[in-house]
Order: sequence, then structure tokens, then C-alpha cells
Amino acid sequence: MILNTGARTDTVQYFTPWLLKRFEEGYVLARNPLFPNKVTRYELSPDKIDLIMFCSKNYKPILKDLHKIMDNYPVYFHYTITAYGKDIEPGVPDIKTSIETLKELSSLAGRKRISWRYDPVLLTKKYSIQKHKEIFATMAELIAPYIDRCIFNFVELYKKLQSNMPELIVFSDNEKEELARYMGQVAKKNRMTIQTCGKNGDYTKYGIGSSGCATLKILGQANGLDFKDLKHKGLREGCHCIESRDIGAYDTCMNGCKYCYANKNPQKAFDNYKYHNPNSPLLLGELKETDIVIQGNQKSFLKKEFLAKQITLDI
Repeated sequence: MILNTGARTDTVQYFTPWLLKRFEEGYVLARNPLFPNKVTRYELSPDKIDLIMFCSKNYKPILKDLHKIMDNYPVYFHYTITAYGKDIEPGVPDIKTSIETLKELSSLAGRKRISWRYDPVLLTKKYSIQKHKEIFATMAELIAPYIDRCIFNFVELYKKLQSNMPELIVFSDNEKEELARYMGQVAKKNRMTIQTCGKNGDYTKYGIGSSGCATLKILGQANGLDFKDLKHKGLREGCHCIESRDIGAYDTCMNGCKYCYANKNPQKAFDNYKYHNPNSPLLLGELKETDIVIQGNQKSFLKKEFLAKQITLDI
């Protein structure tokens, strides 16, 4: 099983003590976002977890304790650092601070286990095509030596985003081509692997890959793991990423990003934070008498012969 800590919220930035406590106690509970009375329990022993996948915009809170996880589990980190300031990402550290934290993370985890996400790429009067070009080029030169790859996506224009960001300008196909071509050139110059993820067009002619950002191949190569060759549906339509189990909760991320899909509105996350108990097995709130707890499916994706080899080494 791939354990995902950051798809629904920035767990590392705001809930690191809770996350460390869950590994210390050896299990975690996750509430079903569609059926709130249904709760899934996942065992966190190393024999039940193939790999832990992180996604955050600020790894600083966990760096000093990261060894407690990395000593026992394979890991992979997605680090989102974009061109935007506090006007769009009010709770996110500035670019300079983020890059310094990324360098620290790379020294601990190794560059092969880190993806830099320049994502989503969106257009406003302030964040123009030219602005993206300038910032991306500067960031790529600083970041390339410390990462495995760069992943970018053009923003998806879902309905909530259009109301949250009236200043948003819709990309034309030509503008996407222009920016993708430039980003491909910058990546080549810095010897940096670059790719999109999901349904974002075909830019392979610019040296931009189109594989999923969390495939078993990427995760396996980064950690020396031998995964099965599995057919799967991905995480959503057009996605090639391997299925993972998320232990976070929606409406809990206080980064306040205007393009966020995981919060109904920024204030709700702050309102919900008062229900967070670092000692609870649930990220938000406590287990109720009316809750139905089921054991999660934790089937391994590793090849049997690799599992057998690992067991032998452990003995």
C-alpha cells in the first residue's frame, strides 16, 4: 500500500506532531469524506506500508524528526514551490525560504526522492507569461541540483476556482505552447527532467514527459524497490499515478491558496483547526460511537520475490 499524507491537506506544515504520533502508535484512522460515519483504519507497521508519499509547501516543521520515518519506510516527496506570493498563497513561505528548505530536505532524503511541483500554472495580469518565464528560469537554476524532476500542470478551470479567482485569465492554446516550449528549454539547459501529469496536453516535442507524477516506476527507482507491473485506473480521469490511501482531511489546510480544490473556503480550515487533537487517531475530531470502523485494504504492490528478499534480510 502507498500511504499518502498530503493530497487532502498540507499535513507536514500544520499537523507534523499528529503525524509523528500516528507512526509512534502504529496506526491511523481516516474519515470517509463522502460518508462521514465510515472510518478506515490503516496499520502503519513497515510490513504493511510499501512507501510513504508526502506532498507539502513547507517541509520545515518535520525536518528534524524526518529520520524517525525514513529509518523505517521508503519515502517520496512532492515539494510545491510556485511563482506566487501572499496574494495567492497567503500561508506559504516565500520562494527564497522554500528553496532553502528544499535544499535541507534534499540533503536528508537525497535528490532522487524529491519532485519539485511548479503547479498549478495560472495566468493573471500580475502573473503573466513573461513573469512565469523569468521566475521559472531563476528557480530551475537554483533547484535542479537538488531534485529528481520538475512537474507542472496548467490550472484546471473548475467552477469554484472561477468564483474564487475572478482575476484569472484563461490560457489560450498558443500561450500554453509558448510557455511549455520555454520551460522545456530551461529544463534542458539545467539538465532537469520535466513532465506534466494528467490531462494537460502533449508537449513531448519540447522534451516534456507526460507520465504520471507518482507512478510505481518513479517511486520504485527512487527507493530501489521492485514493484509489480500493475494495470490501474489512476487517481482520476487521465491520471497515470498509482492508487494511494490518503490519511488527511479536506477543509483543514490553512495555506489559504486561492486555487485550492481541497477547501470549500479558506476560513473553514481555520474553523476546523479547533477540532484537531494531536493525540487523536483522526486528523480532525475524535471517534464517535456511531462511527463504523473498517480495516483498510493494505495489499502490497511489491513483487513477491522482492518481499521474500526483504523478509530474509530482516531476519
